[in-house]
Amino acid sequence: MQKQARPSIGGYLLLLLVPLFWGGAFPAAQHVVTELPPITTAALRFILAGLILLLLLFIRNGWQTVIVKRNWVGLLMMALTGVFAYNVFFYAGLQYTSAINGSLIIAVNPVLTTLGAVLFLKERWNLRLGLGMVLSLGGVLVVITGGSLSTLLTFTFNQGDLFIVVSLLSWVVYGLVGKIVMREVPPLLTTTITTVMGGVFLLLLSLFEKGWGSVPALSLQSWGEMFYMALFATVIAFFLWNKGVHEVGASKASLLINLVPINATWIAVLLYGSPVLWQQYIGMVMVITGVVLAVFQPEKKALVATEA
Repeated sequence: MQKQARPSIGGYLLLLLVPLFWGGAFPAAQHVVTELPPITTAALRFILAGLILLLLLFIRNGWQTVIVKRNWVGLLMMALTGVFAYNVFFYAGLQYTSAINGSLIIAVNPVLTTLGAVLFLKERWNLRLGLGMVLSLGGVLVVITGGSLSTLLTFTFNQGDLFIVVSLLSWVVYGLVGKIVMREVPPLLTTTITTVMGGVFLLLLSLFEKGWGSVPALSLQSWGEMFYMALFATVIAFFLWNKGVHEVGASKASLLINLVPINATWIAVLLYGSPVLWQQYIGMVMVITGVVLAVFQPEKKALVATEA
């Protein structure tokens, strides 16, 4: 196994585009699903993204049959968890629970991913990572609840929340398995295969919604939002995410997910005129501080660890 070089600042900055693009996907998807059923929306998004990725892979001559055959189980698991199961159970959960409940559960993602990475992938744990994780999680909760303690205290668990938990666990598995798979499979090839397979699974399930007849009648705005979700929130974001997991580890990469509600909030304010509370601004600062604290480790410590 080749020894990985320490990720550069530029690599981290590219990884920051992931929560930016995913944050923009939330308000975009909220509008598209007013014209298309949710699973059909997800299927169209990933099918379009898969076609783009296949074209990029062909241009770069990136297909590697031998490597794919050796890792097909892991790639299949990534497609089933991170693309198919995550989308299916997340949308199913939102039909029975509130968006706030769903967001609160998903906010636990970095915690579970970090614990899984430390326990199963032997990634390093240190005080800065722990403090950053706690601080950013607290900030996410403030952003989602608007600083309302009663929202947390009145949290009730229902059938929809169970679906959201399954989607959460699916994403955690996706990240952990991806770290193992990409020890050999390049990030672009990994992203292409998992996106295409996941899109096919979503397509098959979406046939039960009988919503494909509405696709030609989509408004120009919805087509623009679908293009955004396919290209930026899927092709670019999933590639950068997989590359980030490969280079910086699942634990540090997962912390950046806490920036998703931050980006979703300011994008909703800027483009859709949604209101924002002063408490949410405090939460945003907490999240950003926590992410910086955990992700950007001091240079000396990194060198000592390398020499050891």
